Amino acid sequence: MRRLTGKVAVVTGASRGGGRGIALVLGEEGATVYVTGRSLRGASTREDLPGTTVPDTAEQVTARGGVGIPVRCDHAVDTDVEWLFERVKRQHGRLDILVNNAWGGYEHYISHESFDAPFWEQPIARFDRMWQAGVRSHMVTTRLALPLTMPNRQGLIVNTTYDTGSRNWDLDQFGPYSVFYDTAKTAINRMTLGMARDLRPHGIAVVALWPGWMNTETMNPTPEDLNVMESVGYIGRAVAALAADPDVMTRTGQLLHTRALGREYGFTDVGGRQLSPWPPDR
Repeated sequence: MRRLTGKVAVVTGASRGGGRGIALVLGEEGATVYVTGRSLRGASTREDLPGTTVPDTAEQVTARGGVGIPVRCDHAVDTDVEWLFERVKRQHGRLDILVNNAWGGYEHYISHESFDAPFWEQPIARFDRMWQAGVRSHMVTTRLALPLTMPNRQGLIVNTTYDTGSRNWDLDQFGPYSVFYDTAKTAINRMTLGMARDLRPHGIAVVALWPGWMNTETMNPTPEDLNVMESVGYIGRAVAALAADPDVMTRTGQLLHTRALGREYGFTDVGGRQLSPWPPDR
């Protein structure tokens, strides 16, 4: 049985990676999914990754049993986001699931630039992209989505993130680390908590969701890596499980891990593979 038949979802940053995996699984569950991003055929942001555009993902959503609707949208441009939700309103008049996954923090890397280099050695433009096409875009997208969600007195908002809270204040506990990344993701986690507080009276659950190490299109994993990595479909199954849970409001405001949810809800990775906790010491 398709648990999300009749539900309307928006998944941002869904042309590839975790966003793509989420959109496809929601389609498998019968949802109508607005797939957003900047990549169009003939105008991809990653020509080295063929088949990873917004229309490609939307077609696969439909092929898996849902309804995929591609929308070219730069979530760092407010007018693009306004137009997106005007279209959702015109076509469906409501929204049940919003996944904020757009993230500009990995763009425009130069090969010799290290992600975990000291902050003064990294270009400040990288910090700006993480906030403009990450933290700020999550806030703007959520604000503009609410008129379509609040009248229903129910709904789910998922902010994909990283568990910065597991890093304590002992400097010796830090491994490879980016001040830029950690600061932006911490902001998303705190923003989730505040959104959840404000939206709880309206019946809308807001959660932050942290995947483990994902085997995305940009990865070149070794066989050893594959033993501990999760597919992009795994985070999709986590979102679907949350969206189908009638008691999801008990989780609002929480930072959730995909693998913990897998154990709680009983889903596996693609192919039936059981995944160990992530990070390994959890």
